[in-house]
Amino acid sequence: MRVLTILALTISCLLSAPEKWEKDIAKFEAAARAKPWPKGGLLFVGSSSIRMWDLKKFFPDRVILNHGFGGSELEDSLHFADRIIIPHAPRIVFLYAGDNDINKGKTAERVVEDYRDFVKKLHRSLPKTRIVFLPIKPSLSRWEKWPEMEKANLTIQAISANDPLLDYLDTSTPMLGADGKPMPDLFKKDGLHLNDKGYQIWTMVVKKWLKAIE
Repeated sequence: MRVLTILALTISCLLSAPEKWEKDIAKFEAAARAKPWPKGGLLFVGSSSIRMWDLKKFFPDRVILNHGFGGSELEDSLHFADRIIIPHAPRIVFLYAGDNDINKGKTAERVVEDYRDFVKKLHRSLPKTRIVFLPIKPSLSRWEKWPEMEKANLTIQAISANDPLLDYLDTSTPMLGADGKPMPDLFKKDGLHLNDKGYQIWTMVVKKWLKAIE
C-alpha cells in the first residue's frame, strides 16, 4: 500500500511539474509573436543562471534570445523545447541545467540521461544546430553537492568530445581559487547566483569560443 501511495505521488508530481512554468513559457511565446526573432541566431536556455545573465549587456553586438526560467531543471528545458527552442531554429543553443536537479536529489546519471534526451529531441528537428553545454557551476551554497555535479559535468564533456555538433565550454574551472574552492567574490550574497564578476568569466569563455568557430 505504501509503495502504491509513493508511486501515485511521484506520478502526480511528474504530471504537474511543467504547469508551474506555464506563465514563463507563455511570456516567451508572446514576446516571439510581438517581435519575431531571426532564425539562425544564438539561444540561451536553462535555469536562473541563464535568466539572470544580462546577455544584452555582456554581448552588445549580438542578437541573443534568453529563455532561462529560474528554478528549472534539465527535464524542463527538454519538455518545453518544442515551444521555446525549436520554433526559433537557432544556429547555436547554450544550455545551463543540472544545478537544481542535483540539489533536489537527482543523480549525475539522471542529469546525463536528460541531457542525451535533450540532444536527441533538438537534433530530430534541428539536425545542424550546435548544442553547447555550460557545466554545472561550483557554488558556495551547494559545495557539498559538487562531487556529484562534477561527475555529471565530466560525463557530458566526454559525450561532447565525440560529436561535432556538441560542445562543452569549461566555465566552471575558472571559478575555482588556488584552494580548489569557489571564489566568494564571484557570487551574490546567497552564495549561489553569480554577480557581474562571475558573469564576466562566463562571458569571456563564451566569447573566446565563438571567436574560434566563426
